[in-house]
Amino acid sequence: MKRYVVVPRPTERAALRSCERSPQPLPSVPALMAALIDANDRRDREGVCLAAHRVVRAAAPEVGAP
Repeated sequence: MKRYVVVPRPTERAALRSCERSPQPLPSVPALMAALIDANDRRDREGVCLAAHRVVRAAAPEVGAP
């Protein structure tokens, strides 16, 4: 009989919290726009959403600031 060991993995929220603790500089807007176009060409809806949000945050840093 095989026994499976459950390996605890961090959740998406835990990963996002850890990223918030150590902010990284955003790439340039042209690089983010290229990623947005690439994600759109690949029909990657999640990638489009992430790239679009990063473009807005890079272009207007006051958006989403506490």
